[in-house]
Amino acid sequence: MQQKVDVGLKLVQAGLINEEDLRRAREVEKDDGSLVTVTLIKLGAITQGQLLTFLSEVYETPGVDLDEVEVDQSVSKLLPPEVASKFQVVPIRRTGRHLEVAMSNPANFFAIDDIKFITGHEVRVRVATEGQIKATLDKLYDSTETMQDVLEGIEEDLEVVEVTEEESDSSSTEEAPVVKFVNSLIAEAVRRGASDIHIEPFERKLRVRFRIDGTLYEMMSPPVKMRSAITSRLKIMAELDIAERRVPQDGRIKIRLAKKTIDLRVSTLPTIFGEKIVMRILDKSNLALDLTKLGFEQTALDGFIRAIESPYGMVLVTGPTGSGKTTTLYSALSRINTMDTNIMTAEDPVEYNLEGINQVNVNNQVGLNFAAALKAFLRQDPNIVMVGEIRDKDTGAIAIKAALTGHLVLSTLHTNDAPSTINRMVDMGIEPFLVASSTNLILAQRLVRRLCQKCKEPIELSPETLHELELKPERLEGHTVYGPKGCYECNNTGYKGRQGIYEVMPLSPGIKELVLEHRPTSEIKVRAVKDGMLTLRMDALEKFLKGITSVAEVMKESAPDKLDAV
Repeated sequence: MQQKVDVGLKLVQAGLINEEDLRRAREVEKDDGSLVTVTLIKLGAITQGQLLTFLSEVYETPGVDLDEVEVDQSVSKLLPPEVASKFQVVPIRRTGRHLEVAMSNPANFFAIDDIKFITGHEVRVRVATEGQIKATLDKLYDSTETMQDVLEGIEEDLEVVEVTEEESDSSSTEEAPVVKFVNSLIAEAVRRGASDIHIEPFERKLRVRFRIDGTLYEMMSPPVKMRSAITSRLKIMAELDIAERRVPQDGRIKIRLAKKTIDLRVSTLPTIFGEKIVMRILDKSNLALDLTKLGFEQTALDGFIRAIESPYGMVLVTGPTGSGKTTTLYSALSRINTMDTNIMTAEDPVEYNLEGINQVNVNNQVGLNFAAALKAFLRQDPNIVMVGEIRDKDTGAIAIKAALTGHLVLSTLHTNDAPSTINRMVDMGIEPFLVASSTNLILAQRLVRRLCQKCKEPIELSPETLHELELKPERLEGHTVYGPKGCYECNNTGYKGRQGIYEVMPLSPGIKELVLEHRPTSEIKVRAVKDGMLTLRMDALEKFLKGITSVAEVMKESAPDKLDAV
């Protein structure tokens, strides 16, 4: 059998990527098991199309883009899942006695011979990227039926294992059905790309919901009598007190899944029918830390990069919980993280570990809050400081002092838009002249769901919708606008993935003057738009006109501007 080609090394030799890109990709592989080629694509070092063309040339085999192929699910049954996974092969289609397959290593002739023997078909091989093969195999073989089989198995075993409400002994949770269910639940959530798992007890029902692309979907209802066993199992995994059911608890679970390390942040909350558990899934392999890939419009991106590359000053990111602020800040830090800078962060909690950055978990119980951490940072010779959130005057005052004394400070606030952030800080008790002199830029953001590119369909907008969007008919000229439909690829939701919308407001001299004059938020907003700022609604409409998102998402995640009412 010919040895598998070191694709990363070959890409460097061909001049398609540089050695630094390969080094970073291999570090990610060591850290969380992500495929090197997948990481290279995420980093923007190479595109999926370039990689596929290169593989086709290296292996002298026709390439196939699995994102563009409708894989026949009936054909997948010809090959057992363990064989497909072992050889990284996807059965694509069958024509007579011929079976067409996609492989990441077409030089594995032993694998091809085994496939011929198992299926009884002549095999035609196409080359595909490892990332696409893995994603396709997950869809073909890790279906919801697997989860259903687990539930059916639990129902049968319940006749043997009886779990009562009063039981708190961990021995009951070690029974195979509960362990199997919890493991399968987490695996299913990761496979579906969920960000959170909700396990909710009710009087006659135990409900499990996944948050996918920001929306909660009910996935299953395990047997109610397993309620205590499932809760205890998860609390043991998160190293929480299983005997304490009266107060909320927080913990963390770290697991290995398909060669990846997955962190889960676990939160329990006592309700009248038991403890509700919410698990936030922190999958580092899904963390894209390239600012150019987040969806900024070019002018806004240029302004944001200028602000974070300034040697001092403050950059604030605002938005509600779950709006992607952490991803934006981590992406900014990754861009400015160089060998000659000392970067320190205070977070509650630290979500992802970033190499080369000193990260601190705040702990209010021992007095290590954001203000205390920030004071300590200033004695550690920092160049760049990130504070998880400015919640009070003390934290704000220290952050501003740091920004005025030669440090770059990044932080977040909870406000509705960028202009209202200024008055929020003034309301905290910070003087307007300090806000104006220290702040470089304020960014507000939200997340909208992306239309599924496989099934989105053209739509017509009614005059009422155009009026509600404040969108003039002439803006639609030359654009085809789309709405959701639903297909297998997107679980019939019409959406797949999320996209940031951004309101980027650099503090120009004109805006600083308005701040010093204590002018209202509405006037600051008008001036910012005059200076070239796109509001959240304007940016959302740009994404809609480009066919990225839908009318419903624009209305849901952005408010009308009403600039002419000022």
